[in-house]
Formats: sequence, structure tokens, C-alpha cells
Amino acid sequence: MPKTNRRTFLKTATIAGAGYFVAAGTRPAISQSANQRLNVACIGVGGKGGSDSNNAAQFGNVIAICDVDRGTLEGKGNADRFKQAEKFLDHRELFAKHGKNIDICTISTPDHMHATATLEAMRLGISCYTQKPLTRTIYEARLLAEVAKETGVCTQMGNQGTALDSSREAIAQLKSGVLGPLKEVYVWSNRPVWAQGPGRRMTMAKFAAQAKAENPDAAERLMEGKKKEIERALEKLDWKLWLGVAPEREYWPGLYHSFQWRGWWDFGSGALGDMACHQVTVPFAACGLKDPVSVVAKTTGHDYDSFPASSIIEFQFPATSERPAIPFWWYDRRGNKPPQEVFSKWGIEKVSDSGALIVGEKGAFYSSDDYCGRYELKGVEKVKVDYEKAENKGNNDLNNMWELFRAKIAGDPKICHSNFIDRAGPLTETILLGNLAVWAAAKGGANGEMGDWGEKVEWDAKNLKVTNLDALKTPGVADLVKPKYPEGYRLD
Repeated sequence: MPKTNRRTFLKTATIAGAGYFVAAGTRPAISQSANQRLNVACIGVGGKGGSDSNNAAQFGNVIAICDVDRGTLEGKGNADRFKQAEKFLDHRELFAKHGKNIDICTISTPDHMHATATLEAMRLGISCYTQKPLTRTIYEARLLAEVAKETGVCTQMGNQGTALDSSREAIAQLKSGVLGPLKEVYVWSNRPVWAQGPGRRMTMAKFAAQAKAENPDAAERLMEGKKKEIERALEKLDWKLWLGVAPEREYWPGLYHSFQWRGWWDFGSGALGDMACHQVTVPFAACGLKDPVSVVAKTTGHDYDSFPASSIIEFQFPATSERPAIPFWWYDRRGNKPPQEVFSKWGIEKVSDSGALIVGEKGAFYSSDDYCGRYELKGVEKVKVDYEKAENKGNNDLNNMWELFRAKIAGDPKICHSNFIDRAGPLTETILLGNLAVWAAAKGGANGEMGDWGEKVEWDAKNLKVTNLDALKTPGVADLVKPKYPEGYRLD
């Protein structure tokens, strides 16, 4: 019998795929022989990238891995299913060598590097699994969706709640109109669980000044110790590659890499960016929370460098053919929730730390977790609905990853529920608009309390324009819409 190569297998599977992805349980399994499995590259293999790469390795051959942290890279390279993968510090070198041989790429870096790696992969014809939020800026989210459409590659955002049957059922229930005309949407999160707030940046000069002021006799010893600590860290971490498309700044141990980057404007997108792609998935899909016309926020204060410790954001959405104009409210930080009377009206007295509430004229929808793994309807009964169940591979993380592999084999990007074009791109655009309002609400209250409402940002979603930019007193708002990449990285 002739040996089947990978490209022959993909062609055959794509032809067969037109008919066998209709119902769960009727799809043939991918052959597990090495030359028939999809070739995978993994960019970012620590933190969430550790599980993303592990999940991808269950369904494909990982031929290359990339991480700017040599310790992380070596550790993953020694793990089962990764020992044959070639190791890279720079994703651009990985693509230059293996781009033509890669079928699927996982991108699990800090937010600021999502777009550049994903764009390069898609432009090479590689299907992508990119972590949430899809991008750090609104323009990048729009561009990723456009390039996905232009290239025809399959795409999936790391938004595992979209592979939960409960969330898919909830979307179908809400789309049925069971709540009647919609009135308002609330989402609240217990994040951040990392440090945020003004005045957090540290440099050697600042450290030295503090040491000399607080302990002058030990200042020299403390500075030498800190220099050695930094040198040891940078023996493993390529700081220039970690910064990537972000502006230069001094490395400081534990302040950015490997987890605290989420709380910095240059690298992350705060609590909103981190969790809203999960928590707002059901409201977004069911209530049409696309193309808001304005956002306004209040915060505990920030310095345009680190995100505030807490915020409240109000989005306004215009009427559509399916619903009236509605507001959407976002709250972050544990204990920062909508007013209790919003819940008490529906008999909800013990409110979860994170969740979502959608209010209609007839009833309400209440989800008490981050992914809509459980939900209740208040004031109305469930109706019979149809929805596509996820193919169960063990958990929703695996199910979400497997959906991308199914799509690639079938040659059908629509199989992915969180594809860049229909879901992930528009959802990320909506969410990241909220951070423009946070930026414009830098002044907090006394003693870390919530400040007054900041400047309202009025938005033209079609053209990605702040329509009242000239009237805003806050500087730099437009810079959050579209980034500028340094030489060596391609945006447009």
C-alpha cells in the first residue's frame, strides 16, 4: 500500500468533510499515524501557552516551539510530545524556517504580541489558535479578521467557553426572545488577580534613590544584589524579544514577565481584556453587542502606564432590527458589582463573584460563572431550542482546540464558533473600546476609591474613529486604537 503523505491526507479529508461535520458523533477520527497528523507550531509555551500547546499536541505533530524565556523553552522541549520539536526564541525565525510546513499555529504570548505573530502566520496560510483577547488594540482585531477572510485560513480564539454546551444553549435561549425586548446587560468580574494601579514602574535609578533614602548604609550592597538578580534573569529571558512591538523600557524582576504584564497598558489590556472575552461571549452573541456608539468609565485612578485597580464602564449600543437600544455595564475587581437592587428584583440575593445578568421586559438571564457553565432564567421558563453541541474531547479547553483541527481538516473556517471573522474579531473590538473610556478616566477618588465619571468617548465603529476626539481633553486616546510597530515587525 502506498504511503499517505500529509498533504494527500488533508486533501482527502477536506473532500470528505463536506458531509461529515453535520452532527456530533458521526465524524470520523483523525488517523493517529505521524504522517497524517497536522503539523503544529506553538508560540508561547509557558502559562496558558503550556496548556494550549499540550492540547494541540494531542491532535497534531508539534514540529516547532517558540518562547523568549529559555528556561520555559527548554522545559517544554523536554516534555513528551515536544522532544522532536525545534526550539526558537524568535517567532519570525520559526516562520522563516518552517512556515511552509506548518498547518496550525498556537499563539499564547502576552497580549501585545498576539497580532504580529498571528498576522505573520495567516499571511503564510497557517491556521491560528490565538489566545484571548484576540489583540491589544481595536485596529489589530479588525485587521486579523480581514486577513483571516482574505487568506481563508481557519481561526479560533482561545475562548473555551464557546465550546461549552451550556453557553451555546444559553445563546439559543436568548435569541429565541424568551426574555422579551431587552433592556440592559451587566457583567462583573473578580479580576484583576495581578497588580494594577499607578506608580508601579520600577527602574534601577528609582530603586537606587529609594535605597539611599531608606537605608543609606546598605544602599550599595542592595544595588549590587539587584543588578546580579537582573543579570541572572536576563541570562534566560531575551528582554528585547519579550518587548517585541512594545516601546522600550527597563526590565525589572517580577514586574512584567511572566504574569504581571496584564496590568500594563503597553503589554496587556487589564481585567476587561483578560476576562470579558469569556464573560461577554453569551451576551455578545445573543444580544448583538456589536458596534457600540459610546463608552464612559469611572476608575480608582491610573497613570497612563498601569491600569487602575478597579473600573466601571458603561457601553451604549444603538437599536437594531432585533432589539432596542441598550446599555451594557462592566464592573471589575472582587466585590465591585452592580447595585443589589438590580439582582433583588429577580430573587438573586447571593451574587456570585463573577457573572452576567441580562434583563428583558419579561424576565432575566443570570450566569454565575466566567464561562456560562451554568445559568438560570428568572421570571420565564426555558423554551425548546436547537443548537450545535460541541464534540466532547474531555473538557472545554480541548473541545475548543479540537474545533480548529476539525475546521482545518474539513477546509471550513465556519466550524470554529470563535473564529476571527464572525465572533472573535468583533467581540474583541467591542471589549477593547471600553479601555478607551478607562484611559479617559485616569482620575480616581481619594484613598483609592472610585472617582467621578471620565470623559465620554463617542465611537464610529465602521471607520474605527473617535468622533469627538477634538473635544476630548485626555491625550493619547487615538493611540489606543491603532499601534505603531517598530522596524522588524509588520502590521499592515
